Amino acid sequence: MRRFFPHPRMMLVLTVLWLLLVNTFNLGHLLLGALLAWAIVYLCRDFLLHVPKVRKPLGLLLFIGKVFYDIVVANLQVVKLVLGPKSRLKPAFVEVPVAIEDEFVLSTLACIISLTPGTVSASLSSDHKILLVHGLDVPDREELIAAVKSRYETPLLEIFECSRT
Repeated sequence: MRRFFPHPRMMLVLTVLWLLLVNTFNLGHLLLGALLAWAIVYLCRDFLLHVPKVRKPLGLLLFIGKVFYDIVVANLQVVKLVLGPKSRLKPAFVEVPVAIEDEFVLSTLACIISLTPGTVSASLSSDHKILLVHGLDVPDREELIAAVKSRYETPLLEIFECSRT
């Protein structure tokens, strides 16, 4: 059964999204939405990552709040840097060693870094142990590494049930 319906919850979400998009609830649209949801999930089953269980749901909510706060603060810092003299900028690429082994959690970390203005996840090593991060203003490389590890990596490892190196 799992072979033909690889992600039933995702199919349900896609069917509901279809019904919201067409803004009509009738049997025809429900069946069409279900068929489209099944086709999308079935055709993309090899590309979907396994999402590990959330160990601390409240911790996840607090973490999301912290990320939103960091995004707002980083926006203000980037505005200050961009409007100030360009000679004050110290852009740099920094190699951040990561202890996360789970692909979903690792991609979540990379997305969070890229969402925060002033930093971008540029590359991941082939062994998934080093994340290359570009910072707009990096006066101290070790400080950036410590910030990524303490603010994002450690909480992600605590929130999700995944292995670490």
